Order: sequence, then structure tokens, then C-alpha cells
Amino acid sequence: MDKDLLAARFDADRGHLRAVAYRMLGSLSEAEDAVQEAWFKLNRSDVSEVRNLSGWLTTVVGRVCLDMLRSRTARREDPLEYHVPDPVVREEGVADPEREALRADSVGIALLVVLETLAPAERLAFVLHDLFAVSFDEIAPIVDRSPAATRQLASRARRRVQGAAPAPAPDLARQRKVVDAFLAASRAGDFQGLLTVLDPDVVLRADGGTLLRAASKLVRGAEAVTSQALAFAKFRHAARPVVVNGAAGLVSLADGRPVGLMAFTIVADRIVGIDIVADPERLATLGVTG
Repeated sequence: MDKDLLAARFDADRGHLRAVAYRMLGSLSEAEDAVQEAWFKLNRSDVSEVRNLSGWLTTVVGRVCLDMLRSRTARREDPLEYHVPDPVVREEGVADPEREALRADSVGIALLVVLETLAPAERLAFVLHDLFAVSFDEIAPIVDRSPAATRQLASRARRRVQGAAPAPAPDLARQRKVVDAFLAASRAGDFQGLLTVLDPDVVLRADGGTLLRAASKLVRGAEAVTSQALAFAKFRHAARPVVVNGAAGLVSLADGRPVGLMAFTIVADRIVGIDIVADPERLATLGVTG
């Protein structure tokens, strides 16, 4: 295939490949690296006999991501319970087709958090099959298993996801009302008001990264999360609404610069999850501005 045509075909699939890699890795920078590696692989390969180039590229990205996940698992040092995957952030009311393609409705922060707990092969089988409709026959060679065994990998992952990743409310305006009520109650020191908008089993996860390790924490239960919210409100940070993976979120600002990004998972008008990125290094790479 002509090199220019090959490059054009790859560019046409780039958004899809980046979306696959983002769901596999939960990291925007690593997703870009995986897509770039797929481009190198394409240039080194004879694809003249490949009948479905998009499918071929999808499996290449899957294999690259699998290797990256295995390497990450072997070297991980930070507690996984504190880790918040990279969110996809956009300004509220501003269209961003590239980021929307990454986000999609099926990849909220709650789902990405659960995917982080899966074994690499389980994550691959679930992401490729359940989110991108790749057949088990195509996935099986990547994980070096039979199609039947690959189906079992996806099934185990699906049970974990269904039990731990609640499906958020789809109405962004309705979500925003809940988040606004949470913010107003926090600022007013309204303990009861916070309990009203929080699910009794709400989970707050804060990731401070390597620079703010003391800020990393996992808090469970409405009363404990309420206490954290009231303590946070004492700093009187300004807050600006943003959209985080398609859901209502907030950017906290101090002296005009972002100091925290809050992603909310809302089910039945109650907040069931709050995921916070407080890591200055990551905030600087996520497109969050003051």
C-alpha cells in the first residue's frame, strides 16, 4: 500500500485507536504512546494481505496496551486504592469533538477506576469485546488463550464492573443541579444539606500524586465524606464548573490556578462517587486552566 495512503488510513482510525488505548490504560499520555507504537508497527509490517486494516490496528493497539499494563503492574508502587485515572476534561458548553470521542458515554471515571483493579488480560478482553465489539476469536491470540477461555476473562471482568461501577445519570443539567447543591452546602457549612445530596455509601477518592502524597486518601460513607467536604471548604477555594468524562465536575482554583479537579458520579440524584485529582503535575497536563 502506498505510504501516503497508509498514513491517511491510519489518521482516519487515530481517534478510534486513541479511545481504545485510553480505556485500556486510563492514561492520556500512555494512550498516545500506544497509538504511536501502533503507527511504528504499521510501517514495519506488510499489510498488503490485511482485509480489515481498522481491525488489525485495533488488535495491535490492544497488544501494545496489554504489554504496558503488565509492565505497569510489575513496577507499581503507589497504593491502587488512591489512584484516579486521567479524566477527560472540557469546558461546560464548549464542544470538543476529539475529547468527546475519547470519553463516550461508556467510560465514566467510575468505570475506569474499576478497570484499574482488573488483571491485564481481563481488562483487555472486557474493553475490546464489551466496549468495541471485537470478537473473542480475534482477542484470543492477543492473550494467548482459547476463545472460550477469553470469553471467561471478559465474563469475570463484566461481573466486577457491574457490581462496582454504577451507571451515572445521563442528564448533565440534572447532574449539575446536584453538584451545585453539594458546593453550596459545603460553602455554607451545612452538614445536613451535604447528607441530603450524598448517597449513604458514597466513596471519595483523592489522588495527590508524588508531590502531594499526604492529600491522597480514600473515604467511605456519607458522614465521613461530609466531614472532608466541610474541612475542604475552609480553604475557600473558588470553583468553576467543567465536564469530566461527560459528567458534571468542578475545578478548584487558588490564586487563579487549578489545585484540584473533582469528578462526580451521580445516580438517582445522589452523589455515589467523588474522584479528585490534586496532583499538580497531572493537572498541568489535563488541559485544566484557571
